[in-house]
Amino acid sequence: MSKKDEKTNVMRILEQKNIPYTPHAYPHDGDAAPDGLAVARSLGQDPETVFKTLVARGASNALYVFDIPVGDSLDLKKAAKAVGEKSVAMLRQKELLPLTGYVHGGCSPIGMKKQYPTVFHETAEILDTILVSAGKVGYQVELAPADLIALVGAGTADLTVDP
Repeated sequence: MSKKDEKTNVMRILEQKNIPYTPHAYPHDGDAAPDGLAVARSLGQDPETVFKTLVARGASNALYVFDIPVGDSLDLKKAAKAVGEKSVAMLRQKELLPLTGYVHGGCSPIGMKKQYPTVFHETAEILDTILVSAGKVGYQVELAPADLIALVGAGTADLTVDP
């Protein structure tokens, strides 16, 4: 099976739920995940439409998922406010795989071991399609933000550091 035809668990979930998507594959070096801007460039996509999935732990010890454009930085204060926490901190990289089932650079809001509260940056609502990781380094899925937000039961908020 060629890389372009390889199916990830995220793709299988989308097909099972009858959610239309377009798969994308990009080159990468072994296990090293390229940064999101490099992924957007290699796919010929506007970085504002390619979203990275970040996982944070709140002051209450609960986990949260935040999806923001790859060129932006998560504002931890805005993220905490969006989920009703006093504060949030990024999850340590070594905790990511055991808690989500995904590796750094291949983390998707779809198909985590457990569905954590998820918030997308508010710009997702005005885009026709967005790209998120397909759950494996080297793969992305492009789909309608409304379908993705409904699938994971997400909300939207201003989550990024102001320029």
